[in-house]
Amino acid sequence: MRSVPRIKKKPPVAPPIKPMMEPPVIAKEILEMARLALEPDLIARQAKCVVCSADCAPNSSEGLCWICRRLKISAWRDNDTQMGAQE
Repeated sequence: MRSVPRIKKKPPVAPPIKPMMEPPVIAKEILEMARLALEPDLIARQAKCVVCSADCAPNSSEGLCWICRRLKISAWRDNDTQMGAQE
């Protein structure tokens, strides 16, 4: 006769214990001010470059990132030197 293995019963699982809510030590207004002070970049979003959509350079009045601004200046210089050679 064949013996049938018995299935072991799992012990009952206790329901999760809910942590007790303690009153906040610091006022919510102060916590919010501190959080905003640590994240200044999220408040003042930088404009995007009109060419490549990267963050604009802070001193850019044309709406260009620093790479596109340098490329524009280089292209102007190259254009000026070519104009001088043609004359």
